[in-house]
Amino acid sequence: MDDAKRLLNAVLTHVPFDGWTQAAMDAGAGDCGLSPDQARALYPRGPVDLALAFHRRGDAEMVEKLHAANLDDMRFRDRIAAGVRFRLEGADKELVRRGMTLFALPQNVGDGTGALWGTCGAIWEALGDTSDDVNWYTKRATLSGVYSSTLLYWLGDDSEGHAATWSFLDRRINDVMTFEKVKAKARDSKLVQAFMAGPGKILDGIKAPGAPRENYPGHWGQNQTGGDTE
Repeated sequence: MDDAKRLLNAVLTHVPFDGWTQAAMDAGAGDCGLSPDQARALYPRGPVDLALAFHRRGDAEMVEKLHAANLDDMRFRDRIAAGVRFRLEGADKELVRRGMTLFALPQNVGDGTGALWGTCGAIWEALGDTSDDVNWYTKRATLSGVYSSTLLYWLGDDSEGHAATWSFLDRRINDVMTFEKVKAKARDSKLVQAFMAGPGKILDGIKAPGAPRENYPGHWGQNQTGGDTE
């Protein structure tokens, strides 16, 4: 195991008591026999980078579970629910609470939002999403709302096996599916069709970020004359 993983594992034992703080990082570094400078070289922004590394680890474990699960006979909405459920089932509530406290700080809100967006993107991509237009954003934005509300419910849920949380998740996804049906009907409206043929045409230029998605939140595709508007 490399030093970065060893340090993260060591810090996790201190986070429930000290939060995602410099004190937890220093204590973890001491447990690993690393100096403060060595720890900082591994995680330059300190606790923020550690918390993000922990979050990405959870995302990777969720993706592994999705790939290993037999989802072929599931409705797509149930596959999405499975992704959210796998992510929460593998999480530690106290570590998550401490993380939410960290990312609620004004200077860390962007990182917290990016972590949430990354989780929802990982679910969509693990399930085979290949959208490369405005739908890339709407899918992730919609799932971000479902995931974040379910996460908050889960944190306060003490029902056996978190049964109440999974019922809540199903209701939220039902709400989204109802909204999607309304959107589908709206597309048949002459007013909406006229808008999409006119001012709404600009939406055709929105493209998803290309791999490795370093240019979040995205870029513009080619314009109507073939020029690059990125």
